[in-house]
Amino acid sequence: VQLVESGGDLVQPGGSLRLSCVCSGFTFSYYTMSWYRQAPGKERELVAGISSDGASTDYADFVKGRFTISRDNAKNTVYLQMNSLKPEDTAVYFCKVRIVFRAYWGQGTQVTVSS
Repeated sequence: VQLVESGGDLVQPGGSLRLSCVCSGFTFSYYTMSWYRQAPGKERELVAGISSDGASTDYADFVKGRFTISRDNAKNTVYLQMNSLKPEDTAVYFCKVRIVFRAYWGQGTQVTVSS
């Protein structure tokens, strides 16, 4: 199982980024996918999740209306579109899949929101 995130960058407040997570080593279309983030000195927290077919999504309150999770099962990729970014969104963003009783994580991608 391999998850590889990309798309993180330095962006000004109010800006946008799209993160991608390319997955391999498992049948991507079978599994719910999630994005998490971890800011310095803080615990990792759930940002958004999406069902295996993409029909159902869920968001943390602090990103509702600003972030959108989506997936392309043909490309084994899950996305996180982030709009209206705030300095408090600064964190390393990770994608995650749980297969049976084990969680698999990518290496993360750094998002920094600063003027």
